[in-house]
Amino acid sequence: MIKWGFIGCGNVTEKKSGPAFSEVEGSMVIAVMSRDEKKVKEYAARHHIPKWYTDAQELIDDPDVNAIYIATPPSSHATFAIMSMKAGKPVYIEKPMASSYEDCIRINRISKETGVPCFVAYYRRYLPYFMKVKELVERGEIGHIINLQIRFAQPPQDLDYNRENLPWRVQPDIAGGGYFYDLAPHQLDILQDIFGPILEAEGVKTNRGGLYAAEDSVSACFKFASGLVGSGSWCFVAHESAKEDRIEIIGDNGMICFSTFTFDPIALHSIRGREEILPPNPEHVQRPLIQAVIDHLSGKSICTCDGVSATPTNWVMDRILGKI
Repeated sequence: MIKWGFIGCGNVTEKKSGPAFSEVEGSMVIAVMSRDEKKVKEYAARHHIPKWYTDAQELIDDPDVNAIYIATPPSSHATFAIMSMKAGKPVYIEKPMASSYEDCIRINRISKETGVPCFVAYYRRYLPYFMKVKELVERGEIGHIINLQIRFAQPPQDLDYNRENLPWRVQPDIAGGGYFYDLAPHQLDILQDIFGPILEAEGVKTNRGGLYAAEDSVSACFKFASGLVGSGSWCFVAHESAKEDRIEIIGDNGMICFSTFTFDPIALHSIRGREEILPPNPEHVQRPLIQAVIDHLSGKSICTCDGVSATPTNWVMDRILGKI
């Protein structure tokens, strides 16, 4: 039985991930930690978790806990992951893996030295929606792939206007960057899962809205090991009318268009014309990946969504933002 301890109990754990840990056979959640005592007590009661802590080390040291889910902001991922692995306990880390490429390398080094597994929550790799996109590409539905384009735009969040209490996602010392560092990882990871590693990446960033110090507009170009090239444009201070969530895979015999966050129907443009495909996703979107992690820890199969495979995404983001 894999007995999980959660470090962090924010919104992502409420529906996307948390319930799945108890639904998967051979897995249960027995402890949760937050520095906010009132919050963690209420969370534990709401989700029927028997133990709660306000100190991460105490949760890690709990002899009944044998695996750790790290669901805190990225700046603390490396610290908690290394603490856990040195205690001999596998970790499942929320994305992005860390707030920098350098921290990802540190995590991987400790995982290798200790032999303790590290997994990262790039759950889109295991969702039917994105697996269908990958299948269409591999089946040659649009022929030889020529180019990729990412286009993403969203209006500011309500909290972005509160200069006295800005969300952590726009504080680079906590998040690694602005919303780009929070949202682009999903897009860059799934594209590397389909097309292999990105070996070259450059970008430009700016702040056009003036709501916070972090970048709010980013443009980038990148090149995969195969020679395939792509580009991306992200804007987080767009007008409502400009909202967009779109990735285009362009082939010499058609095109595949899909979204990353809104799950619009996959549009396949081929010699047959335009077709729409919408595979159903599970209620708790992280469940398929969590199942794969449990199966790995139980010795049933191998989950490849690990720290080594997740690190290139941080490298690409740091290159685009000029951090390395």
